[in-house]
Amino acid sequence: MDGQRWLPLEANPDIMNQFLRQLGLLPTWQFGDVYGMDPDLLSMVPRPVCAILLLFPVTEQYESFRLEEEAAIKAQGQKVSQDVYFMKQTIGNACGTIGLIHAVANNQHYLEFESDSPLKRFLAESSKLSPEDKATFLENDESIRVTHESSAQEGQTEAPSIDDKVDLHFIAFVNIGGDLYELDGRKPFPVIHGATSEESFLEVQRNPHTSRNNNTP
Repeated sequence: MDGQRWLPLEANPDIMNQFLRQLGLLPTWQFGDVYGMDPDLLSMVPRPVCAILLLFPVTEQYESFRLEEEAAIKAQGQKVSQDVYFMKQTIGNACGTIGLIHAVANNQHYLEFESDSPLKRFLAESSKLSPEDKATFLENDESIRVTHESSAQEGQTEAPSIDDKVDLHFIAFVNIGGDLYELDGRKPFPVIHGATSEESFLEVQRNPHTSRNNNTP
């Protein structure tokens, strides 16, 4: 990713909710924190849950796993639903915004937008594009870029320099047609992690390579 670079978003549900409201998403659903994967902590999360945004450190161990997983999926194949909205990440530090887009785009049947919502327009105009063309479409979307930049300046921690190396990464998990999908713009395709349901969606996230800090709407 040698092109555009944005400031990274803070893993803060208040910032994420404000970000989406500024882009015209009505607050009928909101992000909140998941404090851990123990049953007692998961029981504190309001239900239903329609998406999970996960922030985790990108380590050498994870990178090795990612490449092994990619090779295995290419060898074995997987049947990805045509209903999945998936985009690549070509903008440095944009993984938070791409995670939010993945979460919202794949749950539009639950959500409500203002009539002039820039996000609703972006999703409608990009829905038929390839993952690569969706990424280019985002590069040229001024409304989302400006909203991202203003949101990245807020929060409880000081925003890093745009040139700082950031080893944290956001991905999204969604339930589409009863399958648990991992949506990561650094990967070439969505990853299916097996069956899920509205009732079990949060609990099936207890996957050894993704048990990090979570935000959920």
